[in-house]
Amino acid sequence: MAGQTLWLRCEKKEFERRAALSPANAKKLVDAGFTIYVERDEQRIFDDAEYEAAGCKLVANNSWPSAPTDIPIIGLKELPVSDAPLPHTHIQFAHCYKQQAGWSGILARFYKGGGTLYDIEFLADASGRRVAAFGYHAGFAGAAAGALALTAQKKGKPLGLLEPYANEQAMISDVKQALGGSGKGVKALVIGALGRCGRGAVDLLRKIGLDEDDILKWDMAETAKGGPFQEILDVDIFVNCIYLSSPIPPFLTHERLREAGKDRRLSVVVDVSCDTTNPHNPIPIYSINTTFPEPTVPADVGPGNPALSVISIDHLPTLLPREASEQFSTDLLPSLLELPNRQSALVWVNAEKLYKEKVAEAVKAEGL
Repeated sequence: MAGQTLWLRCEKKEFERRAALSPANAKKLVDAGFTIYVERDEQRIFDDAEYEAAGCKLVANNSWPSAPTDIPIIGLKELPVSDAPLPHTHIQFAHCYKQQAGWSGILARFYKGGGTLYDIEFLADASGRRVAAFGYHAGFAGAAAGALALTAQKKGKPLGLLEPYANEQAMISDVKQALGGSGKGVKALVIGALGRCGRGAVDLLRKIGLDEDDILKWDMAETAKGGPFQEILDVDIFVNCIYLSSPIPPFLTHERLREAGKDRRLSVVVDVSCDTTNPHNPIPIYSINTTFPEPTVPADVGPGNPALSVISIDHLPTLLPREASEQFSTDLLPSLLELPNRQSALVWVNAEKLYKEKVAEAVKAEGL
């Protein structure tokens, strides 16, 4: 195990406060013989001193481009847009394996630089299950944001700036207060309710006081008939938590919204899955990712019809940055401990194989 080095980079995405590696788990890697470099980062939920106390070596903010190319770089969100070749091995969410906007250009950077991408979204165990995901906290935070957007809309206002909470209980208390003490009387539909993300959404809805009968829990069995679904129009909040792996009929369309007219109950759509630029996005009623300063975008519902807000923030778990980071980092730790053996460890072998398949597609698409 000795001799493995890992470099935790800072996150450049605005408002992103999570970390791929918590100080507690960094210490476990150090104890196992790893050398961990950590970029200083005032935005990150964990203080630099916490990493230093764990035995990590602190380095300058955003200095990874000058790091030795044999050191894997670990982070969470996508790198800033650039054409610069990438010679390092990167462990991160890259959002480019499902032909999202700009996918081939992102992969072309690795091809040109001779680097490798281990996309965290596709790190899987022997059974094919993802080894680490932010799903639970994404669903939990997404449902909270949906409830807050509902209260704002009832006041005739858009939802304002969303800021991270100290912990889950602080989030629950804030949402309940915004709802007037309880979510009783609010009706919600969660699609993908059996997955990690869906379970998080359902848990939040329960904890803010929705009656169990007012939380509709759908998964593959309920969506098998194919959308669009009238049931979505008959709730206050719709939370989409599915993992899109293949084209499916849309859940909701502009046409159905206009046809529903003034009879529509639906007020807020929270697309936690956030397949915004995926050509098969099952909620094609919006076209941009929203942000923490401006969490909602209005959907086109036709003239004279009640408003409909869409939340499509692609890093919702950062509303609970410490808890989300600790849970994710703990789940990822066993795979990181296998990093020195990545030429034979299944999770890394399969991830590299998938990367090579995707980069070949990008090379063809880019004409390289």
